[in-house]
Amino acid sequence: MQNNQYVNREISWLQFNARVLQEAADKTVPLIERLRFIGIFSNNLDEFFKVRYATIKRIDLAGKGGKSVLGGVKASTLLEEITQIVIEQQSESLKILDSIQNKLTDHNIFIINEKQVENSQKKFLKNFFLQKVSPALVTIILNDLAELPRLKDSAAYLAVKMTMKSPAQKEGVPTTAKAAVTEKKYVLIEIPRSIERFVVLPKEGKKQYVMLLDDLIRYHLHSIFNIFEYESVSAHMIKITRDAELDIDSDLSKSFIEKISESVQDRIEGEPVRFVYDMNIEEDTLQYLMNKMGIDVTDSIIPGGRYHNRRDYMNFPSLGREELLYEFYEPLSIPGLVLQTSLLKGIAEKDYLLHTPYQNFSYIVKFLRESALDPQVRTIKITIYRLAKISHIASSLINAVKNGKKVTVQIELRARFDEVANINYAEQLQKEGVNLIFGVKGLKVHCKACVIERQEEGRLKKYGFISTGNFNESTARIYSDYTLFTANQPILKEVNKVFDFFEVNYKINRYKHLIVSPHYTRSALIKLIQTEIENAAAGNPAGIRLKLNSLSDYTMIDRLYDASRAGVKIKLIVRGICCLVPGIEGMSENIEVISILDKYLEHPRLYIFENGGKPKIYISSADWMTRNLDLRVEIGCPIYDHSIQQEIMDTFEICWKDNVKARVLSASQDNAYRKNNKPALRSQFALYDYYLKKIEKERS
Repeated sequence: MQNNQYVNREISWLQFNARVLQEAADKTVPLIERLRFIGIFSNNLDEFFKVRYATIKRIDLAGKGGKSVLGGVKASTLLEEITQIVIEQQSESLKILDSIQNKLTDHNIFIINEKQVENSQKKFLKNFFLQKVSPALVTIILNDLAELPRLKDSAAYLAVKMTMKSPAQKEGVPTTAKAAVTEKKYVLIEIPRSIERFVVLPKEGKKQYVMLLDDLIRYHLHSIFNIFEYESVSAHMIKITRDAELDIDSDLSKSFIEKISESVQDRIEGEPVRFVYDMNIEEDTLQYLMNKMGIDVTDSIIPGGRYHNRRDYMNFPSLGREELLYEFYEPLSIPGLVLQTSLLKGIAEKDYLLHTPYQNFSYIVKFLRESALDPQVRTIKITIYRLAKISHIASSLINAVKNGKKVTVQIELRARFDEVANINYAEQLQKEGVNLIFGVKGLKVHCKACVIERQEEGRLKKYGFISTGNFNESTARIYSDYTLFTANQPILKEVNKVFDFFEVNYKINRYKHLIVSPHYTRSALIKLIQTEIENAAAGNPAGIRLKLNSLSDYTMIDRLYDASRAGVKIKLIVRGICCLVPGIEGMSENIEVISILDKYLEHPRLYIFENGGKPKIYISSADWMTRNLDLRVEIGCPIYDHSIQQEIMDTFEICWKDNVKARVLSASQDNAYRKNNKPALRSQFALYDYYLKKIEKERS
């Protein structure tokens, strides 16, 4: 095995997050959007520490080296390397944030702190604090507590130190007579999550002012602590991140909903894995807190800036400044499929492809609403992984039940960080009479599929859709995904087989069309790769094009290396983790990899195999990660319609030619932007133009 055969998964993920940070640094990105990328970078990092760092720490604490599962790196070494990379990235992110905030002043937007308050703003801030903030504050004086209260995961706290006046000072004795020992009080103030982090102050002429809630609290420290006689007071932010892996109770007497609910509750008690603090905090305050919290050297201790929970920048207010935001593009229609008419009639004639957010997600909602109302529809089956906060999908399914349809929903309660929302939806759907399935023991259900049965001419005809993304109205505005609408009976019969597997787990079905995990995806993909190797050896057209979120399964990477050695040209577009090392002579010289980060989140999974000149094309919910291949239920769906095949190949090539937002992934791991002498092509904008031209062509 060569030393350069794989990139460590965690290090590759951190390089992906560095690409997010590049977007925040990109001066061509609108200013407020750059702030939001700072938020995305920070939110990603929080989730990384809750899950991946926590898992590596568990391996280390168990006394295991971890080399076999961590790509040849010891867990303890990897923990140190991660911390160093994160410290550097955090430092870079603070510099970028400062530069953005300075640039905002050129546009008359000022983010002020407690020391920059003007007299004209004091009344507004006082009223805002008294009416909204003060009633919501949780303030804990630590000195009298034997143990520190359990701090909430990823909540932000102001660590306050009050240096108290000595008895001599209280009596007005001169400073020289002060007591030798000065009492100190330590306090924690939890930043309320119920209040928006950014407080928008009244405009003054053309100037707009924004204040972070943290600074508004700092500004009112005297109001909070006016019952104490203190000489000085200071406040610095701290945050801890806890292990967020779910440990599922094996008690058979409990329902699955109960087990997940309790496990999510236990997450609150998870062990700390990261402690971030304001680097300007006083040393005595820092040591006091670390001793109280039991933070030690095995935890990731990261000196940070004045503000934590910068994920809140994802929701930085727009301030009515459209010129500082991405231009809005109205989602387009699908040529030939009209929202104002029956979708089922249209789909009965031919397959259609929806590509969000370029095209309108309303097609999915309309499909379900029409099915709920159609007297001929008998059953609806759908998988749910993540739903929007206010979900038209859920309301359509409830509507269908009320109209006498038999509705079956496979809902994944373990969708990470959406567990509570999914539990709430599960209880709501169950109450309304929906037949709920909670998946397969030991497997997450990650596939995205729906099938309905409609009575037509004395028989049941199936209609449905299969997608690469979640059925979520909110994320569909910013996630790019493919959804195939089809009435192809053989394909939909196999989707029904997947639903059968949910209910009868011991029965493993055979599939002729779909590629289904956990039983067949790995072997099917290896067979498809082998066919390309054989075609290359025979001088037939051979090639592999993949679009993935992540590529980390070593076996699949090895098969791609085999194909490269056989002369198969391989093009990979991988948004996130990529453990494959391209461009290495004798191993991967025929493999090129790019990653695209831009306005929308690149989310589709797409497989194109040249197959001797008759391409085999699949859209899928599965990345090429071990969990997707072996530990989840996933569906890869073949594309048989020739016009849709061409559309998918067209859209892949548009992305492949991106020379504005594409980064070249290489052994150097430097995230270099792809540059060439060709005209600038920004794929996400070019894709919108591609679909716009399709509509114009249809009209002409």
